[in-house]
Amino acid sequence: MPRMARIVLPNYPHHIVQRGHNKQVVFAVPEDFRRYISDLKELKHVFGVKVYAFCLMTNHVHLLLAPGDDTSGLGKLMKGLAGRMTRYRNKLEGRSGTLWESRYKSSVVETDTYLLACSRYIELNPVRAQMVDRAQDYPWSSYPLRQNENAEHVWIDKSPVFEGLGLTHSDRLARYSEFMGQATPASELQLIRQALQRGQLTGSPRFTNEIENITGIRVSQRPRGRPEK
Repeated sequence: MPRMARIVLPNYPHHIVQRGHNKQVVFAVPEDFRRYISDLKELKHVFGVKVYAFCLMTNHVHLLLAPGDDTSGLGKLMKGLAGRMTRYRNKLEGRSGTLWESRYKSSVVETDTYLLACSRYIELNPVRAQMVDRAQDYPWSSYPLRQNENAEHVWIDKSPVFEGLGLTHSDRLARYSEFMGQATPASELQLIRQALQRGQLTGSPRFTNEIENITGIRVSQRPRGRPEK
């Protein structure tokens, strides 16, 4: 059965996960993490892609990215990130071959309702994995970077939803920190995970209908298995 074509829309956020090949370790030492973040910071400008959130785990990455009017920038960014990291690790280890799974997972996110939810999901990954007690204690995500009181020194992009949290940067940080501290509903976790796993949309039924009308592609959630007779 052919897999569903990836949906990429201009100026919409996309939740992306890319995993190491056969779940192998991608980031072994701090320099590995720093190199990937440096490349992300550089290439987002090259390809005109906004970075709303990120988290680098040992064997996979979570990204919340929004391409501009040219949607090809998203794929070029992911190819550039993967290629640079592969060449770096292969040279370091004196090996050849792939470092990543061949196809990253992607889900278009409903901006108004789920963008902050996806940011929280991404930045709480180390906490759910019991690597740290607090999101701000994990150095390889956007959360500690976001906490900088000087907005000019924060290179991650601020979404309209984040900007709407308050009149000042400090107010926005306080509101977002409060949001991060709230318990995440189980239904929200399930929707985000299933949408990403199935390559579908992270959003409401109304949002799904709107995107289906725009793209002409059916992306509605369907039950797994064969239909009942």
